[in-house]
Amino acid sequence: MAGQKQIKVHNKSSKPDNIVMKEHEIVCQCEEIESELPRFLRGFFAYLRGNVLPMTRLAYLHDIKFFCDYLIKETALSEAENTKDIKLSDFDSIRAVDVNAFIDYCRRYEVVTDDSIIVYENNNKTLARKKSSVSVMFKQLYRDELIKKNITDGFDPIRVPKATEREIKALQDDEVMIMLDAVTTGSHLTKKERQFWEKTKKRDKAILLLFLTYGLRLSELQQLNVSSFNFSRGEFTIYRKRGKESNMPLNQSVTGAVRDYIEEERADDSKLDEVHKDALFLSLQGRRMTERQIRELVKKYTSIGLSTSRKSGYSPHKLRATAATSLIGRGNSIFDVQALLDHEQVTTTQLYAAHKMNVKRELVKDMEWELERTEGKKKK
Repeated sequence: MAGQKQIKVHNKSSKPDNIVMKEHEIVCQCEEIESELPRFLRGFFAYLRGNVLPMTRLAYLHDIKFFCDYLIKETALSEAENTKDIKLSDFDSIRAVDVNAFIDYCRRYEVVTDDSIIVYENNNKTLARKKSSVSVMFKQLYRDELIKKNITDGFDPIRVPKATEREIKALQDDEVMIMLDAVTTGSHLTKKERQFWEKTKKRDKAILLLFLTYGLRLSELQQLNVSSFNFSRGEFTIYRKRGKESNMPLNQSVTGAVRDYIEEERADDSKLDEVHKDALFLSLQGRRMTERQIRELVKKYTSIGLSTSRKSGYSPHKLRATAATSLIGRGNSIFDVQALLDHEQVTTTQLYAAHKMNVKRELVKDMEWELERTEGKKKK
């Protein structure tokens, strides 16, 4: 955009510039949404800044903007034409039943564009977050004495399955081996995919091994730099949630894969723009890979390991689950795995210990009805 000022980082912290810039981008997104919301929510904005992580703050603000849009477009609770003009008296007139109607609306709704109708359907986990966002806002307005009643006690409960009730999705060891064979040899790739693979196979392998070995979060891997790695000391640095810096030990597999990529495939710094020179994982255009590009890469290779369609491949978070279940399955301490994966509570790590990947397989192994029929076997 003409006249747009270039953003420069004056960084005196221990964080690399790209981490500082990423945090700045999130803050800017938050401030942009805040500028579109009513000014009487300033106390709520301040509460979010001081009490939740930046990405959580952004998610809450998106939810509140959606709630305000809903008030204008779907109800008679406000006569404002845009969210910024909603009055405090409009909010003071909202009751729990109105918020419950909003949550019910969020279960399934349509957005009409010029050429299509998009149907959005949310699960209970998403609905619970939206309810939480609205609850926190109304509680803050009540604490600030801007509304007369705390209406949150009347919000309908949303049943979210307990963590122990969820099916943990992770690759099994043999599926991991198939996936790594594919990224190493190009097997099971389409003709078009092989054309890209020839140029990125070392990069792709390094990405998969980092996910599988350390259970990194997508954002942690995407922000890795060349300078994050100290091969002489056998370690690399990542930046966790809550601004924590963590040094991770390198093993031989990861060291070999990352060095091969840097030395033999990664573009030379002289060909890169200044902002991307330290980025570890680059796209074919010479820019730091986006989270979306990494997600699609992982989906492609995991679909090969799973012998399913590309659309049904796993997300990077499923590779985090794979790392957890594999580490625990090899007899490692739950507390050690908790530290490696940066789980805030050990109860989160225990979920993976309770997840026995082969239980169902063992249960059905001796129930081969058709094999027994065709081979003439008899049950004992």
